[in-house]
Amino acid sequence: MRLVFITEILSTQCWMAEEFVISKECYGCNEFESKRILECKDTGFIEQVNCAISKKADYKSCRSVEMEKQVFWEFVGCMMGAAVIFSLLVIHRQRTLDLRALEKVRKQIESI
Repeated sequence: MRLVFITEILSTQCWMAEEFVISKECYGCNEFESKRILECKDTGFIEQVNCAISKKADYKSCRSVEMEKQVFWEFVGCMMGAAVIFSLLVIHRQRTLDLRALEKVRKQIESI
């Protein structure tokens, strides 16, 4: 039973087993395609491919430039936010250590 299921999956995705030609470039899935085509769920973008041997038209999940840009800028924003937070923590820690050092020196001078 399990082998039949795996074979069915591989046979439905011909582009994994044989050469293919992209017949429709990467594009965003609309609402109908998102519900109907499983490949849309991965990235929200698909491309249509034609397999060379089986002559079957199939869909393949793809990564778009727009999505990659958005993910990149979200990452940059998170890193900038983290940099600001950690730099504020470093400044606070440095001030605390400076105050401790000044207090220690003051006590040493008072004891003389």
